[in-house]
Amino acid sequence: MRPEGYLVDEERGLEVAEYRRTWKTLLAFAIIYFVWGSTFLAIRVGVHEVPPLLFAALRFSVAGVVLFGWMIARGEPSPNRQQWMSVLLLGFVIFVVDYGLLFWAEQRVPSGIAAVILATIPAFMALSEIVFLRTQRLTVRLAVALLIGLCGVAVLMIPSLKLGGAPIDRVGATAIIIGAMSWAVGSILTRKLSLPPSKVMSSGAQMLAGGLMLALASGALGEFRRFHPGAVSRGAWFSLLYLIVAGSIVGFTAYVWLIHHESPTKVGTYAYVNPVVAVIVGYFLGGEALGLRTILGTLFVLISVVVITTTRAKKTVGA
Repeated sequence: MRPEGYLVDEERGLEVAEYRRTWKTLLAFAIIYFVWGSTFLAIRVGVHEVPPLLFAALRFSVAGVVLFGWMIARGEPSPNRQQWMSVLLLGFVIFVVDYGLLFWAEQRVPSGIAAVILATIPAFMALSEIVFLRTQRLTVRLAVALLIGLCGVAVLMIPSLKLGGAPIDRVGATAIIIGAMSWAVGSILTRKLSLPPSKVMSSGAQMLAGGLMLALASGALGEFRRFHPGAVSRGAWFSLLYLIVAGSIVGFTAYVWLIHHESPTKVGTYAYVNPVVAVIVGYFLGGEALGLRTILGTLFVLISVVVITTTRAKKTVGA
């Protein structure tokens, strides 16, 4: 038999372990909620002084090198040839198209609204599964959710609606919608393609590849000629550092940890918390307008996202 003191120490050890895990969980959720939500304002600050694709390239190249190098240092095998082909494809679809368009659009669209429009990603993923993959059926609940999300975007964009405040720039909003579609395509491709088993290695490689392709696109568009490091303010450099360290490295590490310790449903709640945080941060710290148009559009999009992400998929026959 174990002595009584041993049992007491064992119980205390379990309590301490549970306490530490609870705090780690709360901290990780706080990071993906508030840090990721605040990155939209950091992007807006940066792209007003640094060419957008170059700014995105700097963020993801540095973050990708850190994550990829960290995995290599820990003994994680580098992606094989087939996996590198998948990484390059996803790097283009997610980082060049989605993030490239987002960074460019935030020159024209407020950061909070950009986050709200990007929150339509689950809607485009659902549509892709219904129309292209045919792995999900269009139910009444899902159709209503998609319609509500569409109404939310319309509220933000249509000037004829007398809701006060100016409608957002249509070109910028369209760019973000295309980016959201691209992210949805990338998310679906992730399920099909051969990728490294380590999520950190996979994401680090994708960030690195995407960052390098963004740099090539930036150079091809002549952004290097318009970039003068000495003219960039401390605020813009701090925004870049914040995006690299807090947004990409710390934020992604917290996300991966949560995926392994909490249910995907709970972790997925960041999809409708981030836009709210982005709108609030943009209003209080970025001086962005918060009128009836913004509130209604945000509300409609968030209702749509919540309904879509909490709807159990109804698989088609034979899928």
